[in-house]
Amino acid sequence: MSLAERLDKIKSPKLQNQREAIHEKNGIVNKELATAIVYLLDLVTTYVPAPLLRSKFVPILTSLAPAITALDADAPLLRSSIGCLESLLIAQDSGAWALSQAQVSPRRAVAGLLGLAVDHRPKVRKRALEALTNVLQHPPPSPSLDHPAADLCAETGLLGLNEIVQDSRESKKQRGKGSSEEHQPGLMHALQLVKSIAAAARGWPSKRIDALCEVLLAIAKTSNEYLAMASFEVFEAVFEGMADEVSSAKLPRLMEAITDLKPSSNDSQLLPPWIAVLSRGYDVSAQINPEETFLKLPELFGMIAEFLDSISHNIRVSAGECLVSFAANCIPPNLILEPSVYDEMTLEKIAKVATGLLSVQYQAAWMEVFTVLSALFETFKWQSSPIMNDVVRAVGELRGSDSFNGKKEADEVLGKAIEAMGPEAVLKVLPLNLAKPKAGQTGRVWLLPLLRDNVINTNIAHFKSELVPLSESMFQRVIDFGQKERTMETKIYETIVSQAWACLPGYCSLPLDLVESFDQSFAELLSNLLYKQTELRVDVCKALQTLVEQNKEIADTVGKQDLLLQRRITRVAAQKNIEHLASFAANLLAVLFNVYSETLPHHRGYILQCVNAYLSITPEPEVMETFTRVTTMLEAALQEATSQTQADKQKEKQSANKMPPTSHTLMDLVITMSIYLPASSFATVFQMASLILPQSSDPQLQKKAYKLIPRLATSGTGAYALQTRNEELQAVLISSASSVSAPARRDRLAALSTVIEYMPPHTLHFVPSVLSEVVIATKEVNERARTAAFDLLVLMGNKMSAGGTIDQSKIPHMDADAPTASASIEEFFTIISAGLAGSTPHMISASITALTRVLYEFRKRVPEAVLEDMVQTMDLFLTSSNREIVRSVLGFVKVAIISLPENIIAPRLESLVTGLMGWSKEHKARFRSKVKHIFERLIRRVGFEKVERYCPEADKKLLANIRKTKERKKRKKDAAAQDGEEEDQQIDKRRGKFESEFDQAVYGNASESDSDAGDAESDDELEAKGGKRGQKGGKAYIVEDEDEPLDLLDRKALGRISSTKPLKPRMAAESRKRAKAKVDLDGKLVIGGGDDEGDAEMGGLDAGAEEPQDGGIDAYVRAIKGRDAVQKGRGGRLKFSNKRENGGMELDEDDDDSGKKKRPERRALDGRKNKSGSGRGHMGTSAGRVVKSRGRGPRGRR
Repeated sequence: MSLAERLDKIKSPKLQNQREAIHEKNGIVNKELATAIVYLLDLVTTYVPAPLLRSKFVPILTSLAPAITALDADAPLLRSSIGCLESLLIAQDSGAWALSQAQVSPRRAVAGLLGLAVDHRPKVRKRALEALTNVLQHPPPSPSLDHPAADLCAETGLLGLNEIVQDSRESKKQRGKGSSEEHQPGLMHALQLVKSIAAAARGWPSKRIDALCEVLLAIAKTSNEYLAMASFEVFEAVFEGMADEVSSAKLPRLMEAITDLKPSSNDSQLLPPWIAVLSRGYDVSAQINPEETFLKLPELFGMIAEFLDSISHNIRVSAGECLVSFAANCIPPNLILEPSVYDEMTLEKIAKVATGLLSVQYQAAWMEVFTVLSALFETFKWQSSPIMNDVVRAVGELRGSDSFNGKKEADEVLGKAIEAMGPEAVLKVLPLNLAKPKAGQTGRVWLLPLLRDNVINTNIAHFKSELVPLSESMFQRVIDFGQKERTMETKIYETIVSQAWACLPGYCSLPLDLVESFDQSFAELLSNLLYKQTELRVDVCKALQTLVEQNKEIADTVGKQDLLLQRRITRVAAQKNIEHLASFAANLLAVLFNVYSETLPHHRGYILQCVNAYLSITPEPEVMETFTRVTTMLEAALQEATSQTQADKQKEKQSANKMPPTSHTLMDLVITMSIYLPASSFATVFQMASLILPQSSDPQLQKKAYKLIPRLATSGTGAYALQTRNEELQAVLISSASSVSAPARRDRLAALSTVIEYMPPHTLHFVPSVLSEVVIATKEVNERARTAAFDLLVLMGNKMSAGGTIDQSKIPHMDADAPTASASIEEFFTIISAGLAGSTPHMISASITALTRVLYEFRKRVPEAVLEDMVQTMDLFLTSSNREIVRSVLGFVKVAIISLPENIIAPRLESLVTGLMGWSKEHKARFRSKVKHIFERLIRRVGFEKVERYCPEADKKLLANIRKTKERKKRKKDAAAQDGEEEDQQIDKRRGKFESEFDQAVYGNASESDSDAGDAESDDELEAKGGKRGQKGGKAYIVEDEDEPLDLLDRKALGRISSTKPLKPRMAAESRKRAKAKVDLDGKLVIGGGDDEGDAEMGGLDAGAEEPQDGGIDAYVRAIKGRDAVQKGRGGRLKFSNKRENGGMELDEDDDDSGKKKRPERRALDGRKNKSGSGRGHMGTSAGRVVKSRGRGPRGRR
């Protein structure tokens, strides 16, 4: 049947499905059919041309009206109907929207959508809100800012909102507070409708703004925080809608309406939300009209500041936050950079209002006032002086008062003032009064820490004129004391000196007068300090480093300059500052080099950072001159070190805190200078490295020489030198391989990595030349060295897989006529596999470990034939008798099982299972647990049946244990899920323990559970699992005495927290006594005759039987007839036996102390007292004789 015939059949009126589904009078005739038809119509209308939709508007709306207005209409039908109305309304023109709501018009359809927007069904309500938003966002072409239906939507939304609010109030008055909850869902729905209209209609229709603000503020003052938040969200939507240029004309009217609704100054419910709305509104106003908003700011500050004297804390907090918002958002940044006269007057008015806030009237709100003042200082920046001087004076006087409690808040304000105004302006208002104190004025030494932490972007000249003389005066007073005993006064003077110079880094942070104030005399002063004042070196070096780094940062900026962010330092000014500092760089470097050589290694890292900063701005000729001097001195130091005898070196090592050799210091300087050297000097650098690297007698110097190569890679010229002189470096590294010391191996591996990274493709013979060394390094004791070796293996593999040629004749110990090979990943595996034929087990083990790492990394690039050969080879090594080799093979097998395809593992399954089972009974080096874990992985990969098929019958007990453990874990997991307990995310925790996927694959363990077959697990496994079980439960125990509970506030309380359950005191004593050998008074060993025998006789138990366990019939017998059993005494009273194991007395807990009898003390032969027992003897041995003692105690003495 053709498509035309099918369409004709569908259009035929005789079909059953062509009957009316929705009738205009009868409503919905067939719900299923109506839902399907309207759904299809909803899909189609979005693609129908607008003229066709306009022409069919009336019939479609007439047909959909019964579905929209029906009370029993289902949600799917309503959602599709809303979609059809949305498409119809978007297509209407201005003429259609001009029709009244009484006619069949778009306004009537919008009225239907408004009714559905507050429907009780969430999906219907959501679809109606989306449709309304989309319609209002697509107005027909007209000069009006608002959509033609915006007034209707706003009026309807406000009317519904007002009705619900009125009903809620009346209900609350009549029935109490609890009855208003039934109106809250409807109120939330109405607020959501108003929010959607405000967001879609670009704010809110201007004619309805007053009514909206009034009703929203009335809702915001309710005690329901959700309603208050919803009302604020409506305001936020209104403000966001007015943020564009088109709708911004409505904003002044809205702000006027909000201002006119100002509540009473004591209304603690309505005033905070009103202040918050006002703050947000002027924030938007400042974004649209910043100048006009700024002009209104003094008036707004005065209006909001009045609320700071309120008795309500909430009102004060809201007012303070509003003022902070005004200060941060309503003052344009360009007015701070270039203010006009009128702008300065406005700022003065704001400052005057801020000064008035420090009066006694606002004393209750001083904490909020301090926050506002800090915000003003942060915004005004350098314009704070002199308009905020009164504020600084008032806060300073408060801070100096001993009775003032807000010293911390006052320090924050003064710190912001120092940062904004500068230290000079602040110290004019609040002088230090330390060097030359004035009569009647107290010293303000507390200002020095504030200066240290907040000074920035000021004049160095002020430091030279204010703090340098202060430092000299205080230091002179220290000197005047001479060799006298140090007093508190001298310590105070020394502290003032250190605090004064601690301010220098702040003064050197983007100074405004660097070129003028950083002169020769100041540089000489700093140099003298570096030489003479050791405790001030850190601050001086930090200041010098800051001068360079911050100016370089500004000079290197790209794009438009932000002078406010750059603190008035332009790129041109920053470049001039750098050039000025460069003129002092050579002399400063000489000073820093000398100071560096006089400082102990663990105290001179900051000096090297300062040297690095000044090397970056030093002219190239001066760098070369300095480098030449340093290398000359280094050569002389090396010759001197060579002539030094071994005995002299041992004497130097024995002295503590001794300066390192000169060669070490000079080598540090060479490493630092290397990245700033021109390309012509790298020949000298490499020659020097070739002289130092073979010297194994000085491991530290050798380490530093190896560090030189990775350092070169951090600069452009150094990287170019590594490329052009790569073969030269290769020869140096190969020749020094035999003389590398143990401490330098990690740095040598880093140097090898750098050389290989820049190695050209035709010099790949370097890889097999050093590969054996890298393979051996995978077994290093140092973890960092092992990690570096593994990373280098991966780098080598990537380099080989990229292609190239390997000239085998250049490889050491190869024939001169050896052929050239092509580089590939298969060749790389072949070269590593050559180590399997090594002469020592250590070399073979290292080769297997290296193969394991590269197998995991490149398993997807290697052909399957190579992988099969490797697995087959490892089968042979699995039968080795050397534990070191087998340990590496186990790691390889584990990685192979995890990462290789199953078709490679399956053919070797029989030999793998047999070989692994041969090591399943080995306890040393945790072989047993490793093998068990490999079997767990193997079972997970290929299935239990296949593994069991090849397992010897004698070893199937291990597999049974694994299967039972897995089933037990599954049962526990299912039980926990049924009980509603949270499952432990063990996989995530296990992954977090390892730094790489390879470490997780090799060292990870999936066996996290206990075992029910004790003979199938090792002791190490049980201990490890016991620890894991404790971690899983997260249990902790408090170890405390019986008499005194643990004081958790004590510093030693942490030592009384145990992760294992502690024994009770009595149990602990018994365990100690059982573990201790029994001896008599003369130290002779006691055999038998203990309390156990007596207790057994009294209890009717077999004396030779073992101690009963904590379960079954033994526990019952012990509870009835044991030593601790409850017995009835005279008068039927219960008596508890506290008999001690060594024959102590029995105590009746309900007897008085007077009734207790003291046991007689028997004096031993040596005159010492001994508490004897009651007749039960013990056997002792002495010189081959068996001695019978008469004491009752099992050990003769306590």
